[in-house]
Amino acid sequence: MLSILKPLLVFFLAGLCEIGGGYLMWQWLKSDRPGWIGAAGAVLLMLYGWVATWQPTSFGKTYAVYGGIFIVMSIVWAWYFDGFRPDRFDVIGGIICFVGIGIILFWPRS
Repeated sequence: MLSILKPLLVFFLAGLCEIGGGYLMWQWLKSDRPGWIGAAGAVLLMLYGWVATWQPTSFGKTYAVYGGIFIVMSIVWAWYFDGFRPDRFDVIGGIICFVGIGIILFWPRS
């Protein structure tokens, strides 16, 4: 079970860093927030690059899986922070992404 949870937790942490960093940069540049908000976003974006290296898989495989995680986390982020209401197609798309993540990351290989 830990072999499944550990990479997912690292992907989740990377997602928080990237989406959170991008959101703070967005707030600074598009919503006229103070400069320290942008600086905090930049730090989070740098942390994202570092956290992603904690995955044991290759760069390409890590980023392929992370792409699916990013999609789902972005939908959840928009719902929670921006008041975006996901429709059934957003939910179906997110489920498809999670199925793809599971196949890429955890499907047994011979």
